[in-house]
Amino acid sequence: MSFGVIAIEIKIDKDSGVPLYLQVKKQIMNLIKTDTLMVGNKMPTERELSERLKVSRNTISTAYNELEQEGVLKSYQGRGTFVAEEANPWKVQNIKEKIIKFVDLGFEEALESGMDADEFLEVVMQRVREKKELMSKITALYVECNIEQAKMFSKQLMDSTNMNVIPFTLEDIRTATKETKSVIEKSQVIIATFNHVNEVVRLTRPFKKEVIGVAINVDLQTIVKIARYPEQTKFGFVCMSQEFMFKARGALEKAGLANIDIQYTNTTDKEELAKIVSNSDVIIVSPGRYKDVKENITEDKETMKFLYSLDDSSVKALKSKIIELKYQK
Repeated sequence: MSFGVIAIEIKIDKDSGVPLYLQVKKQIMNLIKTDTLMVGNKMPTERELSERLKVSRNTISTAYNELEQEGVLKSYQGRGTFVAEEANPWKVQNIKEKIIKFVDLGFEEALESGMDADEFLEVVMQRVREKKELMSKITALYVECNIEQAKMFSKQLMDSTNMNVIPFTLEDIRTATKETKSVIEKSQVIIATFNHVNEVVRLTRPFKKEVIGVAINVDLQTIVKIARYPEQTKFGFVCMSQEFMFKARGALEKAGLANIDIQYTNTTDKEELAKIVSNSDVIIVSPGRYKDVKENITEDKETMKFLYSLDDSSVKALKSKIIELKYQK
């Protein structure tokens, strides 16, 4: 798998008093936020960028290192530095302890005001019922790059939140019809996987909707199944986008499967696809490509989907955020 280096424009002001590495770092972040740089894009080498900006290589190295520590960039030995998937901003720490403290405070306040324990419990239960009813009245959109994952994540959210969640693709929004626009306008909130949030925000800006990001994790059974194949197994990985390729490779490396024999592609050319299939023992396919790949495979090859699932802590934070937004309106 190869990725072309993206031409990026960074301007350095050596008279501003702002450290040069911070200027580089901030502008790279802005390029990512505005979708000039996307997940999976290859960055210029430290030497290339330092020569282009006429600054020391140490300046670029410092900027890159900080961005790597923050999860924005990721380096691969011998392959270069890439824009990485955003880190989950909702780190849930000691959540039970925090909730217990709030419950204790409320209970103490109830007792001091003359309310007994059963009355306090009924107030809490009634409030929970109201919140659940509130969630059931919310219509949300879930936006993904392919309809299979959009449907899958929408169902997961409906099962866990009671919301009405409508699956949408990025293409649905880009080429919005009158009917599509009506659905977007009637929704209370738009949800998207973190690596699509910036683009969804840009595409839906005219609708003035809140866009909330959620994290996704590779389905554990998918990883386990891949890991169980013999070492000499040759895999072919077929997906829709360079971004998905990068995410999948990162997930496999994180799972300790960096050394498997795997060829990645997002080609739609039937001849090229046939060659990859012919050279592979097992075909791994993203949900968005599963149907067309199965239709074009003439050989008897095992084919499996590379599946993701929503991150539990992200979904919990999402529920809290949506209720908060509802009450603000």
